[in-house]
Amino acid sequence: MKRIALLLVLVSLAGMTLAQGTLSSKNWETLAQVSYEKSEDEYGELFVPVFGESIRSMEGKEITLPGYIIPFEGMFKPDHIIISSLPVAACFFCGSGGPESVAEVYMADPIKYTANAIKVTGTLELNDTDFNQLMYILKDARLEGPAN
Repeated sequence: MKRIALLLVLVSLAGMTLAQGTLSSKNWETLAQVSYEKSEDEYGELFVPVFGESIRSMEGKEITLPGYIIPFEGMFKPDHIIISSLPVAACFFCGSGGPESVAEVYMADPIKYTANAIKVTGTLELNDTDFNQLMYILKDARLEGPAN
């Protein structure tokens, strides 16, 4: 009986994730190819991103990322968002994604919050030194509309 209940829960969770859908794009696929190097600072061990040539070739260029807005610091900021290639239930902050599945986005113009998938386009900045920010940052980004 416990196995059946567990199976039903797992199937419904999988269905919810599939219903929202993981967004894929060539840009997210390339950004996912990051590796990490172990390092230390005054607070202890940390993992520093190592950007390969395919990722470095995107730096400073305008790219488009589809994704879901992830509110951070307990609130939504219309001109500074985090976008995830994964739905909220599976994103880096809440579930199974890694740090390569999210990007910090500075919008040129404020946007309204939506739980639906969107597309943003901006200039990619790589970050491997400031650990108060994400490793992928889009500057001067604009909303391109729904991701579908």
